[in-house]
Amino acid sequence: MNKSKIWLSSPHMGGTEQKYVQEAFDTNWVAPLGPNVNGFEKDLEQYLNEEIYVGALSSGTAAIHLGLILLGVKSGDEVLCQSMTFSASANPIMYQGATPVFIDSELDTWNLCPIALEKAIVDRISKGKKPKVIIAVDLYGMPYKIEEVQAISEKYEIPILEDSAEALGSHYKNKKCGTFGEIGVLSFNGNKIITTSGGGAIVTRNKNTKEKAVFLSTQARDNAPHYQHSEVGYNYRMSNICAGIGRGQMEVLDDHVKFRRNMHDFYVDYFRNVDSITVLTEPNDNYFSNHWLSAIIIDSKKNGGKTRENLRLAFEVENIESRPLWKPMHLQPVFNEYPYYGSKVAEELFENGLCLPSGSNLTNEDQDRIKNVLDVFFKANS
Repeated sequence: MNKSKIWLSSPHMGGTEQKYVQEAFDTNWVAPLGPNVNGFEKDLEQYLNEEIYVGALSSGTAAIHLGLILLGVKSGDEVLCQSMTFSASANPIMYQGATPVFIDSELDTWNLCPIALEKAIVDRISKGKKPKVIIAVDLYGMPYKIEEVQAISEKYEIPILEDSAEALGSHYKNKKCGTFGEIGVLSFNGNKIITTSGGGAIVTRNKNTKEKAVFLSTQARDNAPHYQHSEVGYNYRMSNICAGIGRGQMEVLDDHVKFRRNMHDFYVDYFRNVDSITVLTEPNDNYFSNHWLSAIIIDSKKNGGKTRENLRLAFEVENIESRPLWKPMHLQPVFNEYPYYGSKVAEELFENGLCLPSGSNLTNEDQDRIKNVLDVFFKANS
């Protein structure tokens, strides 16, 4: 294969990251604390523009785990979780010895279905097991149905943990994703809108909650001159080196969002007259997605039987990465014995959906190569 690889979503450096990293080396701040950690947290707090507090951690998964702990989830409890998501949304439920209860998607945002959510809550309560937390995901950067899910949360007094791992830069009614739940989660994995190579953050509305999260993330060391521990702790704090990368990435976050949204517009324009394709797009002007990944649904009945797998393979031949949508959690071997509420929306999204190259660093030449694959695929035998 002589053609260069076009990745689905590759890291995109802005150029100033090295400055912050070098400062960490020059001052010998290479531990999981230091000026970059504090600065990165402050940068995020200012960007989210709410009365909130941010704790920088080693991963988004760590943030979900600590969020569940802080919301009181213990062994034997039940946690409601969006099924159409990456496994990191659900795995921490298992860490706590709790039971995941999976919820179907709706077709407007592909996120948590409020109807299925309320049915699940009513049914679990009737069985004597009121769920402790709702994990709602902003899938591929698209905000979930915030107001409907919030109303259900308040009605049944079940807090929301908002998994915004994919949604930094997205907002609903001009309020940033990650700030809607009792606790929010961000991710800075290598493929995210910005990266710290690995890393994440917990977002809280309460300073004491943030401090408790940081305490737990640093092995729960008590305030003593010796090493004393009264609680189980975790090694979840972000390093000062990674936080330095994050500080540089924050300087280009708005540009990255713009570039990702431009790629989404590229696909919307291309598929405007292809009636077998549906592009994941904001339902109305209240929603603003960073379009971390641009995703489509292929209706093979309208295009002569061509499936999302046919298109994925056509891209692969040209050394272009694309991927099926997340396989729903209730279909995963590790989770398939746990409760599930809904119909087959998430299943059909998975069967027919494909994520397309979406990086903020894709060039005009890359777009031309992508377009050529689409041209051949949709015009052949049409």
